[in-house]
Amino acid sequence: MIPHAVIVGGGMITHDQLLPSLFQLVRQGDIGDIAVCGLTGRVVTSLAQAEAIRRAFPDQRFRPYPGPDADQDTPQPALYREVIGNLPPDSLVVIALPDDLHYDAILAALGAGHHVVSVKPLVLSAAQAEEIEREALARGLFVGIEYHKRFDDRSLMARQLYRQGRFGEFRLGTARLFEKWHYQHSNFQNWFTVGRTDPFTYIGCHYVDLVHFITGLTPSAVSVYGIPGKFPNGNEGYLWSDARVIWENGACLNVQNGLTFPDAAPGPNTQGISLYCAGEGVGALIEHSDQYRGLKYCYTEAPQGPGATQYAEPSPDYFLYVDLGGTGLAPVGYGVRSVHALARAAAGVACARSLAERQEVLRAIDAAGVLATPANSRYNGFVIEAARASLACGGREIPVGRGFPA
Repeated sequence: MIPHAVIVGGGMITHDQLLPSLFQLVRQGDIGDIAVCGLTGRVVTSLAQAEAIRRAFPDQRFRPYPGPDADQDTPQPALYREVIGNLPPDSLVVIALPDDLHYDAILAALGAGHHVVSVKPLVLSAAQAEEIEREALARGLFVGIEYHKRFDDRSLMARQLYRQGRFGEFRLGTARLFEKWHYQHSNFQNWFTVGRTDPFTYIGCHYVDLVHFITGLTPSAVSVYGIPGKFPNGNEGYLWSDARVIWENGACLNVQNGLTFPDAAPGPNTQGISLYCAGEGVGALIEHSDQYRGLKYCYTEAPQGPGATQYAEPSPDYFLYVDLGGTGLAPVGYGVRSVHALARAAAGVACARSLAERQEVLRAIDAAGVLATPANSRYNGFVIEAARASLACGGREIPVGRGFPA
């Protein structure tokens, strides 16, 4: 059992996936207590009052930081350090901050003796990823990266069949994930800026990770072309990106991303991946049309919320609440399974008695390759570093550095 967990960051992903997934672990007796540390009091107050979460978990609350007596609008960017510093050792720190803030928060958590789960990407440079890898292993602490698409049954099926040789060898592919236009009016406009991140780094990394997860291949070169646009507040960010990822066997994956899927279109986003493969004198195909999951609804009126449409094609797979009887509602989906698997891995490491035993458990997790860790996803740091360099020079191809997993 993990005695305490704290989520650092109170934004969209915390509301939509992380907090309800952790609340379910509290309900199941796997975590004792949850705190959320946001940038301002208003952020955590809004999260505490979220109707969907309160309906699902009417008997649960988290400890808010800043607290209710604090100024609601004064940013406290360093508060999380105090919060995690007061936790007992072997607590779980979940990092849900903008991409460029992960590194400092992760090192602070490790330095305080806590296990870490970070939203993707882990960090923005290979050197930072390697430092986190070394620090975690030296301290016997788990660090996991929340690539939830790994826990989609489609991905697990493709991985198993590919590694049985059923598809031959991956040669050419295309992937896309575009979030809805209303993201541009959210807090994204304050941090999703040209100098800090881009669509490929933020969401395209899912598909680089997924191709490796399925095939075991690692990238050798990356080129990313970004198209900037202005957010409503005037900040400039890359709103569209087109990436070309070359793999060690010469295969090529094209990845397109952006914050530009029309709000009037059905579905929460548009996404999917197609991989064309070659066997002995025969072709093979892996195609996941993740935008359309087999549901078509037309409501009597459009639901409330940005991007909600009267005609909808919802996904039953990533995250939703269902009534399974008992108190409240249960969160289900691969987003929930991913958080639970990472949290239970951290608990398993914490149960080991000595540092040597902990390191043995950590190496076994790395070797299994189902959970993304700094060690078995080492190449991701080099991919993102190369991608950011490519963006800065107009999309020129950049070789991916060393550091592939063994």
